[in-house]
Amino acid sequence: MALFREFQAPPECPVFEPSWQDFSDPFSFIHKIREIAENTGLCKIRPPQGWQPPFACDVRSFRFTPRVQRLNELEALTRVKLNFLDQIAKFWELQGCRLRLPHVERRVLDLYLLSKLVSAEGGFEVVCKEKRWSRISSRMGFPAGKGVGSLLRSHFERILYPYELFQSGASLTSVHRLYPEAPDPEDVDEGIGGGEEEAADEDEEKERRAERRSPRRLKDERENTEPKGMQVFSGSPQLLGLDIMTAADEEGFLRKQKHMRAQAFAIKMRPRKEVLEVNYIDLYMCMACGRGDEEDRLLLCDGCDDSYHTFCLIPPLQDVPKGDWRCPKCVAEECSKPREAFGFEQAVREYTLQSFGEMADHFKSDYFNMPVHMVPTELVEKEFWRLVSSIEEDVIVEYGADISSKDVGSGFPVRDGKRKLIGDEDEYASSGWNLNNMPVLEQSVLTHIGGDISGMKLPWLYVGMCFSSFCWHIEDHWSYSINYLHWGEPKTWYGVPAHAAEQLESVMKKVAPELFDSQPDLLHQLVTLMNPNLLMEHGVPVYRTNQCAGEFVVTFPRAYHSGFNQGYNFAEAVNFCTADWLPLGRQCVAHYRRLQRYCVFSHEELVCKMAADPDSLDVELAAAVVRELSEMIEEESRLRAAVQDTGVESSEQEVFELVPDDERQCWKCKTTCFLSALTCSCSPQRLVCLHHAAELCSCAASNKCLRFRYDQDEFPAMLHGVKSRAQSYDTWARRVTEALAADSKCKKDLIELKVLLEDAEDRKYPENGLLRSLRDTVKEAETCSSVAQLLLSHKQRHRRERPESSAQKARSKLTVEELKVFVEQLYRLPCVISQARHVKELLESVQHFHERAQAALADSTPDSGKLQALLELGSGLELELPELPRLKQELQQARWLDEVRLTLAEPQRLTLELMKRLIDSGVGLPPHHAVEKAMAELQELLTLSEHWEERARACLQARPRHSLLTLESIVMEAKNIPAYLPNVLALRDALHKAKEWTARVEAIQNGSNYSYLEQLEGLLARGRSIPVRLEALPQVESQVASARAWRERTARTFLKKNSTYTLLQVLSPRVDIGVYGTSKSKRKRVKELLEKERGLELDALSDLEDSVEDTRDPAAVVAAFKAREQQELEAIHSLRAANLAKMALVERIEEVKFCLCRKTAGGFMLQCELCRDWFHGACVPLPKAGSQKKLVSGSKECKFLCPLCQRSRRPRLETILSLLVSLQKLPVRLPEGEALQCLTERAMGWQDRARQALATDELSSALAKLSVLSQRMVELAAREKTEKIINAELQKAAANPDLQARHFRYPRLIE
Repeated sequence: MALFREFQAPPECPVFEPSWQDFSDPFSFIHKIREIAENTGLCKIRPPQGWQPPFACDVRSFRFTPRVQRLNELEALTRVKLNFLDQIAKFWELQGCRLRLPHVERRVLDLYLLSKLVSAEGGFEVVCKEKRWSRISSRMGFPAGKGVGSLLRSHFERILYPYELFQSGASLTSVHRLYPEAPDPEDVDEGIGGGEEEAADEDEEKERRAERRSPRRLKDERENTEPKGMQVFSGSPQLLGLDIMTAADEEGFLRKQKHMRAQAFAIKMRPRKEVLEVNYIDLYMCMACGRGDEEDRLLLCDGCDDSYHTFCLIPPLQDVPKGDWRCPKCVAEECSKPREAFGFEQAVREYTLQSFGEMADHFKSDYFNMPVHMVPTELVEKEFWRLVSSIEEDVIVEYGADISSKDVGSGFPVRDGKRKLIGDEDEYASSGWNLNNMPVLEQSVLTHIGGDISGMKLPWLYVGMCFSSFCWHIEDHWSYSINYLHWGEPKTWYGVPAHAAEQLESVMKKVAPELFDSQPDLLHQLVTLMNPNLLMEHGVPVYRTNQCAGEFVVTFPRAYHSGFNQGYNFAEAVNFCTADWLPLGRQCVAHYRRLQRYCVFSHEELVCKMAADPDSLDVELAAAVVRELSEMIEEESRLRAAVQDTGVESSEQEVFELVPDDERQCWKCKTTCFLSALTCSCSPQRLVCLHHAAELCSCAASNKCLRFRYDQDEFPAMLHGVKSRAQSYDTWARRVTEALAADSKCKKDLIELKVLLEDAEDRKYPENGLLRSLRDTVKEAETCSSVAQLLLSHKQRHRRERPESSAQKARSKLTVEELKVFVEQLYRLPCVISQARHVKELLESVQHFHERAQAALADSTPDSGKLQALLELGSGLELELPELPRLKQELQQARWLDEVRLTLAEPQRLTLELMKRLIDSGVGLPPHHAVEKAMAELQELLTLSEHWEERARACLQARPRHSLLTLESIVMEAKNIPAYLPNVLALRDALHKAKEWTARVEAIQNGSNYSYLEQLEGLLARGRSIPVRLEALPQVESQVASARAWRERTARTFLKKNSTYTLLQVLSPRVDIGVYGTSKSKRKRVKELLEKERGLELDALSDLEDSVEDTRDPAAVVAAFKAREQQELEAIHSLRAANLAKMALVERIEEVKFCLCRKTAGGFMLQCELCRDWFHGACVPLPKAGSQKKLVSGSKECKFLCPLCQRSRRPRLETILSLLVSLQKLPVRLPEGEALQCLTERAMGWQDRARQALATDELSSALAKLSVLSQRMVELAAREKTEKIINAELQKAAANPDLQARHFRYPRLIE
């Protein structure tokens, strides 16, 4: 037997990638690939890209209970070893000993392999006699030369040999010393040990198996690699010897022992004490030697109370076991009990998809110590087969298998009315590849089975984790199966083709016969694996594949398959059957009959049900049903005749399909009866099929009754109906053959062929060569008809007037040669095409066009009109004509020449770009003398134009700029060029503007009055933009710069920082008197007032400015200024009077508005010296001369002007005179300068009037008195301040206790 080697992956199965057309019909595609795929047993199908059905399961409500799988119990050979070790352990435990697996060369000794090898060599005695232990050691893979053979003999002799003697039925009548010497002390630590645990009861094996199945993961097993039920215990007793007796001697010895026990129970009378006396020690005697001596060495069986000496046992025991002990008879009884059939246990926990996925991912990542998506599939595969072949490592996984989609829903969208389908779910719900639809498609046989068969017609769901597996099996009734992996990690498959199915079964029975002895239908239980490498070594062909998410795996009839999951995933599977399956299904029923296995459904009932409705059958399926039904009828007739020959005369018709399946199963072979069955009056409920008629009972044939579903006379009619359906195809085939082979005189119309094709599709005739030939012929004829119609269509001829689309440009046209071939093809078709005659006329028109085109191309000068007419005619023919390219070239040349002539006739349109475009388009034309001449003329004109354009551009961009005379000469030279030259025109325009500007400057300079600054600034801006050197431009720039400098200097003198007024507004008389507002407090509210004030100012100023602009005479400007002064005085006097009148309204003071904010009086307020209005201290800035206290005290030195009255700084008159002197030097008029002159004159006039007023005697005397009075008031104020200080100090002294004490001590001094 081969030791475990690293797993070698079998060859890959075929993988198919159907096109969308192939994918549209699942069964047609599977039939197409069947010839290839059934040779490997399974295949993988990758749907077209984009076919991704949405996952339709309700993840939140999906709950399931998985199966528990112990990996090393799945593999057949490993399970045999485990069962063997269980038997050995049970054998020793029943005798009070515990089995501990010995270690040889640092590994656990394979006792099963040792037993098999010794048995293969002839047994223990032969191996010892011929000294073959070294050979045994070599075959077990141990190195030679280390004395392993003798060690193996020792272990075999102490552990296995007693068990083999026990199995062979050795008795205990005589003692034969097999162990004359006690074993070496070194060997005591391994082998059989006295157990200190509790004794095994009648369910010892179940408990031991349950103990070994305790849920442990691989990490726990690595710490202790021995199975739990076989762990090592120390302190085992010495094995002394074995007693062997024959069966005859044993029988006599037992009779003798019973007699001795009866004597031991004899009652002795003791007269003195009058009591009964029993000697209980004499009751126990050794069942082997018959003696009752050496009571301390006498063992009592805990099962039957028989007693044995320790030295009379096989093997002999040195010490009395401390635990429970069973005698050889009880051991034989316990070991002979049948083993429990192996199967998977259900987990105790219920999972959701999320919780199971978390558990599965954690297990895999923890096992391989890396993220789940990084574990290679090859590594998982090798590790899986290593684990299932290992006795030491015990790994447990869980598998959510065979979950009915009827309970939890399918992964595919279905129209079950439970929820509304959205998006593309409706498309996938009707797809043939939806596993809910595939079993019931029209071509499927299972669609004719009534009711839902879970797993066959209703899909099953599978939720897998790493290492969870499905064992070797074939589908029920040898049907097809298809599996779709919705999502998750791959699923690894192994398959064996159908022709090797019996070979696989024989190999598994040969390798593990013990399993099949106890469970003959083992392969039908889906609980056994076998390493594919081992199968391949025995000649079984095995193939593999990795099924990834979104892929299908199809298994074929009677193809064994198995596999495991690489990780957490979700799959769905279902069965289906096609017409080719029918004979295999009948063979499967015969196979089940031999195995006495139950059927899922009645094959006979299925065939008869299809035969009863032949119109619903596919033709290919109908033909298969005819063959199947014929054989069934023949076999049924033979069986009925055989039954009738036995003397059965009673018969009765019965509708078997109305009888439950479990009530019409053959009592012998378990086959579900349908066509007929045999019953007997002795047991009406028992029936048998006609194959086992002789095994029903021993009653006379007259008591038996033949129950049948159909009478023999009904079979021909049933067969005829199906045969008619199948034979309709023959009639159709004959008509098609005649139509395709008809000559030119007997051709059929295209419509007749279409009718034949539609008939085939409606009746679902098989997809064979004849149907494909008819379809190709119809398709060819329709194509020819369409092409002919396209060529002859008037609309298509006139499409030249519309712009061609990209699809039309890409569409290829027929050449003349192809048209000729096309005409021949039309007349060669086996059907009549109505457009054939018109297409032939089109060919004649093409030949006439060819003659005209050749004549046009021979002309010396191309005529665009003539060429255009020929092109329109040729394009309307919708053919690839060889003359058309040449005609197009000639037409392009003619049109180009026409465009050149028209362009040269209009020089104003002839730009450089147009000339270049004409030249570029002319370069691409084929050579022609007229084209070359026109190209030369255009090139010459382009060169000349570019030259003058470059000169004009250089003049426009020259630094320094050219003079007027230079530019005038350039413009005059370029005037005669017949082209549109933008730079020359721009130069001409610049020259014109320069002349106008120079004339304007001269007019201003020669005028009687200076011009205003704004006029000079406008001239300066225009002059700078002219690309001509202007002689007066520097002078104008200097004047403007001087005027701007004076205005800036004046603005710095008068304007406050961040002032909102312009210089002209400050210097001009006020026009905003009576308008209140401020920008420093309550901005949101005062903003409107400021805007209004600003608007009034702008209106007034604009009036003044307009008057200044309109009045060129300075006298008029002064007069306007005087008039505004007068208006200002009148307005201020009116405002003062109104503000002073406010103080008289004391009674209604709350209604009077003050200040910029136009609110009532309140708090500290200031009065403006000019407008006499009152202002809040918080609304206006305080004067810099004093604080608020001084203002409150009424100091006369502080003069307050409101922000409206004091709009600017007040420079000294000397500063203003300096500005006026500078103004007189400027040759420019400024509105600000004129306003400053008027303001200065106004100030000087006021100054003169003030001096005259101050020079009078009355005013001088009054001023002197006022000065004296002011001095006195200052002194009085100082005195009052001093007194206030003294009083304050005295009050502080009075409040201080220390100062008061001094006052009492020195009162006078203080006074």
